Amino acid sequence: MPKCPKCDKEVYFAERVTSLGKDWHRPCLKCEKCGKTLTSGGHAEHEGKPYCNHPCYAAMFGPKGFGRGGAESHTFK
Repeated sequence: MPKCPKCDKEVYFAERVTSLGKDWHRPCLKCEKCGKTLTSGGHAEHEGKPYCNHPCYAAMFGPKGFGRGGAESHTFK
């Protein structure tokens, strides 16, 4: 029986969500940064960990300044 990569407990068929090539418990598949519950295939991955596409993945790993928003991320002259 597969084990959940988040909690390391067995994942039964009825509670299984497959993502990133692994089987997860539905409540365990969450964004590593903000904790938002994710759907299978509806998120980004970095170093094997799930992240919501926006804003977390975009802000942390996207092009500099992308997804950060707000005046604090811009330089004014």
